[in-house]
Amino acid sequence: MRFPREIVTLTRDRRGVTMLEYGLIAALVAVVAITGLTTLGSSLNGTFGSVASKLPTNTTGNGGSDGTTSPSSGAG
Repeated sequence: MRFPREIVTLTRDRRGVTMLEYGLIAALVAVVAITGLTTLGSSLNGTFGSVASKLPTNTTGNGGSDGTTSPSSGAG
């Protein structure tokens, strides 16, 4: 009978088990990476928000669109 011999052959084949293990490792790495990047992103968002709130704001109204970056000191 050929059928029992094929079952024995399938039970000895370990390629599927190895592929499954690699798949589980890849899934674990993906979950850790997503979790880490999400946490890091939230932390960076808070840091940049803190820095941005401490920067001076533009009060001239023109936003430097005329090419100047600061008001002239009158020595011209």
